[in-house]
Amino acid sequence: MERKPLIVAQRLTELRESVHLSQAKLAAQFDGIEQPAIFRYENAQSFPPYGVLMQYADFFDVSLDYIFGRTDNPQGKTYKYQPKIMQSNSQMHEFIEMCFDPKSPANAKLKEMLLDMMKEGET
Repeated sequence: MERKPLIVAQRLTELRESVHLSQAKLAAQFDGIEQPAIFRYENAQSFPPYGVLMQYADFFDVSLDYIFGRTDNPQGKTYKYQPKIMQSNSQMHEFIEMCFDPKSPANAKLKEMLLDMMKEGET
């Protein structure tokens, strides 16, 4: 079995057990979820749908990143915004060079401004 369902199953079990609730009592707290479904989710027999995962996240006040095992921090993973296009400066520089006519003074200024903005984004 894939690693993701096992981590999710483990996290769902740990969350429920951390507040000393039975599967039946937890099911009673959720909309449209019965105890047998919780059993299947916690034993990785089936994967919970998005709505169920959201109910777990809301009920236990944890992030989906935590439930999916992307972080061990229950509040989630802090991301540094860095689009892939900004990570590949050489490709972006080539693209900018291609877009501007080198003979035009206005284009040269605009190109220089874009390159300066890219440098600022790197810091």
